[in-house]
Amino acid sequence: MKKTILSLSVIVAAAACVIYAYADRPSATNTATPSVPLSAEETSAQSPVTPPKGKVLVAYFTSPETDGVDTSSGASRVVSNGKLYGNTEFVAALISQKTGGDLFRIKTARAYPGTHKELLDAAKKEAEAKARPELATCVENLDDYGVVFIGFPNWWYDMPMPIYSFLDEYDFSGKTLIPFCIHGGSRFSQAEKTIASLEKGATLLKGLAISRNSVGDAEESVTNWLRRLGFDQ
Repeated sequence: MKKTILSLSVIVAAAACVIYAYADRPSATNTATPSVPLSAEETSAQSPVTPPKGKVLVAYFTSPETDGVDTSSGASRVVSNGKLYGNTEFVAALISQKTGGDLFRIKTARAYPGTHKELLDAAKKEAEAKARPELATCVENLDDYGVVFIGFPNWWYDMPMPIYSFLDEYDFSGKTLIPFCIHGGSRFSQAEKTIASLEKGATLLKGLAISRNSVGDAEESVTNWLRRLGFDQ
């Protein structure tokens, strides 16, 4: 009997981990969870490189939940210096600060649900339909930028569909693209390969994947990553 109960517990726990990997989960405050160590591919030594040329744009999509899930369940929001950020927004702000890049939030014409289950369902429905949500914001001066960071949460082992809309809308040929994502265990999944296949005329540099539980403590990881890319602090 004990063996049967244990097996069921393992199955339930595994299922929960899979579900929560799909989307960022909410928290009203940053709980200062210690940083999860980065993987070998993120921390591997790299020789200094020449920084990408051109003005920097930091584009990001964020959809933090608002239904007040407790902090022990995960977090999709961070409070820093009294300001509330979505996870992806917080990392985008760090990148902007350290590179001098302009921030650009990718917004959709239709808002996403603020509750966890409804957000998961909406994201899954869009992914299955390969939807291209209409965007409510646009980059009017993309030609001014040579470097574009693209940030997003990992939803259903993929980029959110608004990121596909963003990549479809603009021609990034000749530009340097640098992705970053927030995840619940799935890291980039296939996102980097997907971006490379969609934007063959662009140069894609190594991205940074940050666990949603480590966002509040991500500054050092972001700093080191940018330095490896050639952005001296």
